[in-house]
Amino acid sequence: MTPQRVTLITLGVDDLERSKAFYAALGWVPAQAQEGVVFYQMNGMALGLFGRAALAADQGRPDAALGTGAMTLAQNFTTREEVDAAFAAALAAGAAPLKAPEAVFWGGYSGYYADPDGHVWEVAMNPFWPLSADGSLTLPEAP
Repeated sequence: MTPQRVTLITLGVDDLERSKAFYAALGWVPAQAQEGVVFYQMNGMALGLFGRAALAADQGRPDAALGTGAMTLAQNFTTREEVDAAFAAALAAGAAPLKAPEAVFWGGYSGYYADPDGHVWEVAMNPFWPLSADGSLTLPEAP
């Protein structure tokens, strides 16, 4: 078993239909959907959207107030123009801008937005991390 892996990320959402509409506006297509949950196939893993209260109950803590913003989900791109286009598409779909894409201290280019439930996404171009043709990332070996 490979211990360093993530196979599924599940985001708690307040309004599943609103969240599905947001991700559909970004061009995402569900791979599976059931009552109260939807899954999107990604490169080697999946992203799920699940009602926030139902997610807390599933975790065994039905009274928990699940929050957002303590972590960032990221999409890397090969050019600044792709980053700008992804940021603009997210805003057009209803995302809240957090930081417009700009050159950053570590040598790349990135910006942040929040989806309708406050989950933070980074869109970035990192010149030190080449992407595969399918957009997946394998970190280069350390020097």
